[in-house]
Amino acid sequence: MSLYQHLTISEREKILVGLTQEKSIREIARDIGRAPSTVSREIKRNTLATNYSANQAQQNYVCKREACRRKKLLSYPSIKQKVRHLLLHHQWSPEQISKRLKQEDSPIQISYITIYRGIYTEQLEGKKLSKGERGIARKLRHRGKTRHTKGHNETRGKIKISNSIHVRPKEANERSCIGHWEADTVLGKTGLPCLITLTDRCSRYLLAEKIPCKKARFVTPKLIEMFQQLPKYKVKTVTPDRGKEFAKHAEVSMELDELPFYFADPHAPWQRGTNENTNGLLREYFPKNEDMTKYDPQEIRQFIYKLNTRPRKCLGWKTPYEVFFDEVLHLT
Repeated sequence: MSLYQHLTISEREKILVGLTQEKSIREIARDIGRAPSTVSREIKRNTLATNYSANQAQQNYVCKREACRRKKLLSYPSIKQKVRHLLLHHQWSPEQISKRLKQEDSPIQISYITIYRGIYTEQLEGKKLSKGERGIARKLRHRGKTRHTKGHNETRGKIKISNSIHVRPKEANERSCIGHWEADTVLGKTGLPCLITLTDRCSRYLLAEKIPCKKARFVTPKLIEMFQQLPKYKVKTVTPDRGKEFAKHAEVSMELDELPFYFADPHAPWQRGTNENTNGLLREYFPKNEDMTKYDPQEIRQFIYKLNTRPRKCLGWKTPYEVFFDEVLHLT
C-alpha cells in the first residue's frame, strides 16, 4: 500500500511563502517535510505566467480528483429511474431491489447500501428538498411497532379455544409445506370497516378482505368464504389470536371439514409472527385510525397483489406469489 500523501492547501501556502522569500526548492521541501521532486513538480504544474498560485493549485487538484473517480451509479438516468420506480410504485426496500435485480440477471446491478446512500444524500429525489423535508426517506417501510408496557392488563373478553399452539403439527411449526395459515384483523377507525387477513406460514402469501366491523358475526362467514376459494390441500390449519372476533371458530371448522384451529398464548404476538409482520406491511397502505370505508375491493386487491409480488429475503428473494403457486415471474 502506498504511503504517499497529496499536498494539502496548508503545504501549498508554505510553498508560496517560500518562493516569496526566494528560498530554494530544497529549503522549501525541508520546511514542509516533502521530497524536493514533489515541490518541483508542484511549482511547475501550477505556475501561471511567472507566479505560483497556491489557491489555483488547490482548485486544480480538487477538479482532477473528481475527474478520476468512477461516476456514481445513481447519476445514470436509467438506473435512477428504475430504482425510484421500484421504491415509490412497488414499495420495495433497497435490499429487495438489489437482490431481485441480481437474481434476474438484470443489466442494472446496484447494492442496497448504494441505494440507501442515494436516498439519504438526496440523489434519488426528483426535486430539491426544502429544509427539514425527508422526501423518499419517508417512503421507507421501517416504522416502530407499539408494544404493551409491562403490567398491561388485557381488557378484551376471553374466548373458549379448541387447541393450543403448543400442540400444532410439526410441519406447521417448521414451515415445511403450504397450507398452515395465521389469521388476524387490521383495524381502521374503531367500529368501522376493517380487514381480515390470512397469511400462509410457508410462502408468506397473503389473503385479505374487507368486513363491515371487527365482530365474530362478520369474521366467521368471511373466513369460510376465503378458505373455500382455495384448494383443500392448501388449507390444513389456522392459527389466530384470542380476539373475540374469532369466538365462532367452531362454526368455521365445521363448514371446512373440521379444519383445526390452534390459538396462540395470550400476550404472545411473536407466536404468530408471520401474520403480525405482514399486517405491519399492510399499514403502508392502511395507516392506523384511517377510515377504510373509502377503499373499494379493487384497490384492496391491488395492494395485496403488490405485497404478494414483493421479493422476500426469507424466501431467497422469491415472492410469496411465486412460492405459493410454484411459478416464476419477471418483475423488474
